[in-house]
Amino acid sequence: MKKLNFKNYNFKIKNKDNKSYIFDIVRKKYIILTKEEWVRQNTVFYLINELKIPLSHINVEKEFIINNLKKRFDIVVYSKAGYCSILIECKSFNIKLDEKVIDQILIYNKFIKSSYLMITNGINHLFLKNLNEKVDVINHLPIYSDL
Repeated sequence: MKKLNFKNYNFKIKNKDNKSYIFDIVRKKYIILTKEEWVRQNTVFYLINELKIPLSHINVEKEFIINNLKKRFDIVVYSKAGYCSILIECKSFNIKLDEKVIDQILIYNKFIKSSYLMITNGINHLFLKNLNEKVDVINHLPIYSDL
């Protein structure tokens, strides 16, 4: 897989029936290794290793309902109090982060109500802070103890 704009992390990868699988430490199982999954797994390791977020406070690929439509977020980080603190949208490394992607996470966040947002394709990362429904671009996400 392509080198992403994250530190080098050690992943468990196996091959079976001409397909590659990566072990997801959140879901505790092997997942087919797609370009988007590669970005998602690197992001999870970034959260744990760089932002010091406990594994138990990370949720991956969960469904939720918006206007009777099933949607799925990529990653959510919960605060110590159990509130959604960071909502993350991962895209494949060959997908450009454009207005459509930003609109997608903003729509999701109207229902999830996270304080921080991250959009990443593994190469480029966009960090946002949501305060009173006003969203500002920030340089980085806070470490877990500051959430």
